[in-house]
Amino acid sequence: MTKLNELLERRAAALDTMRANEESGGEAFDKAKGEFDTLTIQIERAKLIDNAERQERGRPISGDGHLETELRQFSVRRAIAGAAGMEGVDWGREREMQAELAKRAGRAPQGIFIPTEALESRATVASGNGAALVPVDHRPELYISALAAQSVVRAMGATVLTGLSGDLDVPKEGASPQPGWKAENTPFDSGDASFASVGLKPKHCGAITEWSRNMIQQSSPEIEGLLRNMMARNIALAVDKAAINGNGANEPTGILNTVGIQTQAYATSLLHTAAEMIAKADIANVMAKRAFLSTPGVRKLAMQVLDGQQRPLGVDTIFHKEPVSFSNQVPTNLNPTANKHGLIYGDWSELLIGVWSEIDILINPYESAAYARGNISMRAIATADTACRHPEAFVSATGVAVA
Repeated sequence: MTKLNELLERRAAALDTMRANEESGGEAFDKAKGEFDTLTIQIERAKLIDNAERQERGRPISGDGHLETELRQFSVRRAIAGAAGMEGVDWGREREMQAELAKRAGRAPQGIFIPTEALESRATVASGNGAALVPVDHRPELYISALAAQSVVRAMGATVLTGLSGDLDVPKEGASPQPGWKAENTPFDSGDASFASVGLKPKHCGAITEWSRNMIQQSSPEIEGLLRNMMARNIALAVDKAAINGNGANEPTGILNTVGIQTQAYATSLLHTAAEMIAKADIANVMAKRAFLSTPGVRKLAMQVLDGQQRPLGVDTIFHKEPVSFSNQVPTNLNPTANKHGLIYGDWSELLIGVWSEIDILINPYESAAYARGNISMRAIATADTACRHPEAFVSATGVAVA
């Protein structure tokens, strides 16, 4: 498929030919005009596809497609109820899958494994105390979720790697021999290609929660969906926040803390700063799923910019019609004393998210506080990591001051 930038270059060349033959006209002008018109149509199509790809969620890359289909039928409710020893729960399918999940994880679970495939492609909205889900007139379809930030990194186009077990090294090209023009009988310059790799290692994120026994026992499809959604949202948000600004200690190294990303000092205005960031990405040959990501505070700042007629300039104009998203997951305290907000621009497909598929859930039906209420205490641990394949694919503003 022809890349958008190639089409733009070819149309620019056709336009130059039209200008050169503007006065004389003739066959050369007509041929260039025909090519210009054809390329214009192709460019509009390419832009449409490019924008659709930017809006598409990061596509998971894993191994056995048949196994993934089976794992997506995994019932979280039955697995938890069975592990809790509840009578009358048929969790044979989920129990049989534990051997395969342990093989993929490279270890036995401390409790039971919940595959992240069972959580994919489902809305990541829901939280709260399980006991509140079983009133006298239970209406799970009207469940009120907690107010929470929304996951954005996958939606920006990050590359998701699932089904991992051990550490992962992703090879990448380093330096390569550069061709040069030489006179006849003159030797060409020699050079060696070099290669590097980007590593991802399992990092663990967990929490202890308490769910009501009644909720786990509910056979309603909506209850199954709520359990999946709680886990999916919490995992997604934890990975999301770390991918943006993780410190690299116990958590993944986020984009803003990755060595080698480009930086841009605030330049006169938000409009100028965004233009400088785009220019740096252009110079670094950054392509594909380029987009801005910042905070709601920066969105407010962009909405307040006025033109010469005192009319709003518009967020799209401020960011030069590049895709832009805003999230509370982006830090607002890059410089706490100056109230500096984060602003990132780049090719989001260069961000790798590695997910070691199994979520380890340990059920404790005898924890004293939960036991007294007839509830179930659970500890859930998820394992993931993030890394930038090419750090220079991202440009970070050193801080946007928001009043």
